[in-house]
Amino acid sequence: MKEIKPHRIGSVQVSVPGSKSYTHRMLIASALSDGICTVENPLLSEDTLLTRDGLHAMGVEIRAEGKSFTVSGSGGKLSAPGKAVFLGNSGTSMRLLAAVAALCNGEVTLTGTERMCRRPIGELLNALEKLSVSGVSANGDGCPPIRISGGDFKGGRTEIDCSLSSQYLSGLLLIGPFAEEGLEIEVTRGPVSRPYIDMTVDVMARLGVEVEREGYQYFRVPGGQVYRAGQYSVEPDISNASYFWAAGAITRGAVTVQGVSRNSRQGDLRLLELFEEMGCSVSDADGGICVTGGPLKAIDADMGDMPDMVPTIGVVAAFAEGTTVIRNVAHLRAKESDRLAAVATELSKMGIEAEAGDAELVIRGGAPEGAHIDTYNDHRIAMSFAVAGLRVPDVFIRGEGCVGKSFPDFWKVFEGLYRV
Repeated sequence: MKEIKPHRIGSVQVSVPGSKSYTHRMLIASALSDGICTVENPLLSEDTLLTRDGLHAMGVEIRAEGKSFTVSGSGGKLSAPGKAVFLGNSGTSMRLLAAVAALCNGEVTLTGTERMCRRPIGELLNALEKLSVSGVSANGDGCPPIRISGGDFKGGRTEIDCSLSSQYLSGLLLIGPFAEEGLEIEVTRGPVSRPYIDMTVDVMARLGVEVEREGYQYFRVPGGQVYRAGQYSVEPDISNASYFWAAGAITRGAVTVQGVSRNSRQGDLRLLELFEEMGCSVSDADGGICVTGGPLKAIDADMGDMPDMVPTIGVVAAFAEGTTVIRNVAHLRAKESDRLAAVATELSKMGIEAEAGDAELVIRGGAPEGAHIDTYNDHRIAMSFAVAGLRVPDVFIRGEGCVGKSFPDFWKVFEGLYRV
């Protein structure tokens, strides 16, 4: 259990590691490439290392060299592992690698933690079946463990429901270049978290693969393409930057996250617009973006495209005047924890009125009090509520080690706030 002590931040600069979402996608595209790829500034965390290990189990050589990965591309020819591949509670690893498994020359079993085995993946299995790739939920409940029978991937046309996760679509897109007949995908519902699809298409383009699209409803990947070997870099993670910007927001300090650009395709960048709506000042400074806190006010926001930022905004909203409503976030219930319930429960412990509906979160700002915060083994709950402790005494974070899932050095960087 970690105690967070109140601290008034002045002006501070911090650096955060590479994007988790980009690291997953870059590792997979490099693993399927036609030669040697160097991936610089990747995020080294539990989740991304699970993707690395999953690719290694499928026959891809990946070496860590300092702050980079060297990946020996397979040209899309993968081998079936001799045993089940354990992917922890990494939903991204599970969903993306479930599609990649279609390229393996045999049956691939993917499994994970107890929580992972309650996270649905049935819609992706259905989409693969339409492409003549057998995908089975071992327990018949549409959740892992799953078995994918790969081999000759002919491709063709499929449909997919992405109302729960855009990662189903991203996984299919990533294997599209290896479809003999090309790949066409119609999205029947959703998708949620649309910017993550843009990130997938961006990675594919950077490695030389063309994707045709009509908005977010239809995609076509011509077959016979290859991911091009080369040297690639991962930009800083805006999700991880959010906690430090939130620290500036609630303490009325000025926090600059270095290396972050407004040109990023990471959807969580729109968080800056919400901070401005709440009364903060956002500016370009010192090679990054600075958030300076001010008197905070409530907002009404659709956060369907940036669900990972809901705990961050939820904590900031606890210090704002008025009632904040966060909408269109039903898919948060199927994350590492039920994040809607988790945020509402932990804010209630702090004396803040918070209600979780089916698809929304309502928070009435006030004067938060200290509390022992349960993290539900969810990294984003731990990091978000740590920020509250900068304003409120007697905040303790239980199970603080869960940050290793996405930001192993979080507490070290967080402690740097106290040196200013």
